[in-house]
Amino acid sequence: MYKLFLKIATRYLLKNKLYSFINIFGLAIGIASFVLVMLYVNYEKSFDKFQGSENVQRVYMDYKEGGEWVAGDANAYIVSGPTLKEVFPEVLDFVRFRHMTEVVIMADNELFDNNKGSLADPSYFEIFNHQLQQGDVKNALNDPYTIVLTPSLAQKLFGSEEVLGRTLKLNDDKGPVFTVTGILQDNGRNTHLKNDFLISFKSFYTWSIFEGDWKFTWNQNTYFTYIKLDSSADAVALKQKIMAHKVESLPFERHNIEPLEDIHLYSNKPYEAEANGSASRVRFLLAIAFIIIVLSWLNYINLSTAKSLERAKETGIRKVAGALKPQIIVQSLLESLLVNFAAIVLAIVIVLAVLPIFNGFIAKELTIGPATIKDFLPVIGFIAFGAFLSGLYPAFVLGNYSPAKALKGKVHTSNNGLTIRKGLIIGQFLATIVLLIGTLMVNKQIRFLQNQPIGADIDQVIAVHGAVFGTKSDSLVENDLKTLKNELVDLPFVERAVFSKTYPGDTYEKLNSSVGITFPNGKKDDSRIWYNYSVGPEYFELMDMQFVAGVPFLDNAKGQSNNIVMNERFVKHMGISNMQDAVNKTVRFFDQVWTISGVIKDYHHFGLKTGIEPMILLHRTNTNNILVKLNRTALSPSGLNGVISEIEGKWSALFPKSTFNYTFLDEKFEAQYREDKAFGATFQIFTFLAIVIASMGLFGLTSYTVVQRKKEIGIRKVNGATVPQVLLLLNKDFVKWVGIAFLFAIPISWYAISQWLQDFAYKTSLSWWIFALAGLAALVIAALTVSWQSFQAAVANPMESLRDE
Repeated sequence: MYKLFLKIATRYLLKNKLYSFINIFGLAIGIASFVLVMLYVNYEKSFDKFQGSENVQRVYMDYKEGGEWVAGDANAYIVSGPTLKEVFPEVLDFVRFRHMTEVVIMADNELFDNNKGSLADPSYFEIFNHQLQQGDVKNALNDPYTIVLTPSLAQKLFGSEEVLGRTLKLNDDKGPVFTVTGILQDNGRNTHLKNDFLISFKSFYTWSIFEGDWKFTWNQNTYFTYIKLDSSADAVALKQKIMAHKVESLPFERHNIEPLEDIHLYSNKPYEAEANGSASRVRFLLAIAFIIIVLSWLNYINLSTAKSLERAKETGIRKVAGALKPQIIVQSLLESLLVNFAAIVLAIVIVLAVLPIFNGFIAKELTIGPATIKDFLPVIGFIAFGAFLSGLYPAFVLGNYSPAKALKGKVHTSNNGLTIRKGLIIGQFLATIVLLIGTLMVNKQIRFLQNQPIGADIDQVIAVHGAVFGTKSDSLVENDLKTLKNELVDLPFVERAVFSKTYPGDTYEKLNSSVGITFPNGKKDDSRIWYNYSVGPEYFELMDMQFVAGVPFLDNAKGQSNNIVMNERFVKHMGISNMQDAVNKTVRFFDQVWTISGVIKDYHHFGLKTGIEPMILLHRTNTNNILVKLNRTALSPSGLNGVISEIEGKWSALFPKSTFNYTFLDEKFEAQYREDKAFGATFQIFTFLAIVIASMGLFGLTSYTVVQRKKEIGIRKVNGATVPQVLLLLNKDFVKWVGIAFLFAIPISWYAISQWLQDFAYKTSLSWWIFALAGLAALVIAALTVSWQSFQAAVANPMESLRDE
């Protein structure tokens, strides 16, 4: 019997090719979209998951501002881990990381740049459950100047992964020699803490590059610190105890902890180890995925129920011939199974074909493999369950037809069934309008961020930097850098050049963050974190930063001085409302007295996703970058290539044993919005797919309506109804349903977009025309979808529908 049912179902689907194609294609789009998004969601949720990861917490500091505690940056102090282990028995162990970026490594007298790693305690291997493929985890990081490498870095440096006992140097030809004691196992784990190498933490206490830090205890929080808790410990209760624990030397700070597994999606602090993901972005894409697959199932229900009217006589004959209702239902379910199976196969093909393109949009490397399949079992179960439910309703509709009415051609839908189908189409267009509004608002926000002035001119500015290896003293290297700067200024395509430690759009790590400053009125402020960095006197002119009071640095300043420039936010933080009143006042920090030479307008150093912070710019010349402002003669791509080559030639002539790097400031600043752009592009694609699927659903309901009202249309035409009148008759209900969907969509989309915009410190407005445009677009889409079938019904010969009366 089942074999016969399967044969009948196959024949029916092959005979009704358009119906089968629409159903299979619509379901395939929905399933493929859902699978793609779930690949992304599972990837984002997989960060820092390993055996025992649920017992690992990151330590960070809270700061007291205005009587309230606020989260600080992602770091803690060098003594935070040891202190918490000593005070709280729930803490079994700790590991600290001192991050190192843009590290240049010398191996076999060859330089390799753009490496990043950390100083780390030996407990890393146990706390992070990371093994070595070569070496002994018990001894690999026990001694000073020992280093473990990733397999890829070992291959890059030595051309082999068999490198135990080999030696190398970091950043300084005169510095210590490091011995390779291990190769990390490539476990394919997603983690927020990526390291190309790990150096024994004991190296910190004698390594000359950290000489200025040896004396610090509670004075410098530049360490990522993680603690491992006893498996029976109550993390929530421990968190409260840790926050209540007072450190005598930190009256305006306290320790806090957060789960390791939550960092990637839920932590967005300054000085993160890398740019983390976004929980709101994941939630939005997850919602879109569910919308699309549910829309595809609703389409199948609409098309199947519409088609069931055409099959009423077939069902009636089968029942008269002895078929039972359960048999009719089983046959219909088999058809649904065939359709869904074909859709799943097509969806797999689509996923495999578009996955590389999707990866390009989201800037990830998603893959499908055995591990993916294991994680996807709940997703596969959800798809199978949804497919079964979507086939169940049409099967019961078909099984409930009365054979007598079916054979007479008098099958009509019930009011309940029509209400359900109206509700389905309203739901489809509700989702479509919400997605349209979301797409328009995401694009509007991204354009808003891109078009906002940041308070500095970063166009045509290049940051030139590199690591110098050699035997020269620091003072000689500094003199050579000054010579290089002067030579660059003499080039015909260079307007000006200046030393600067960092620039707008660069990472937090290039900034100094401090707490503790004495204001001009003698008041000491230990509660608010503030940022500072060093620049040369020409920096403000090169960056076109506007002064509201004072001058860049005092005229008699040579090389460097105790002159500083503040932004407006800092001056207001000191309680001074008139910017001119701050000029020539003195403040005290870093155990020195500093003179305020000028005040600049607030500018967006971190981009517009975060607010403007209090900032101090120090007068120093021995800094990381030479910023070079190009003139218009260097604008063409071919001209830029020549410019870079000439600048590199000047660099290499002075520093033959070094690395050379450059960064375009506008590109670096724009990179902050790369994730948001990718999100916007992905949102648009899935919105388009949702529109296609919703249109298919509307097509199905139009078919259903036309079949139901076939005789009514014939009677109206016989009585003189014109084609436009018939079109209006058939289309007005759909317009009404779109209008109802629009009314529901307004508050839903307003709330959802408002939640998403909370991730931005500066945001565009929720414009009324966005909602109106989305509603109009949905109306046009609906009208175009139903007009073809409505027109076919309006011009049909009425005798065809009335001849059996």
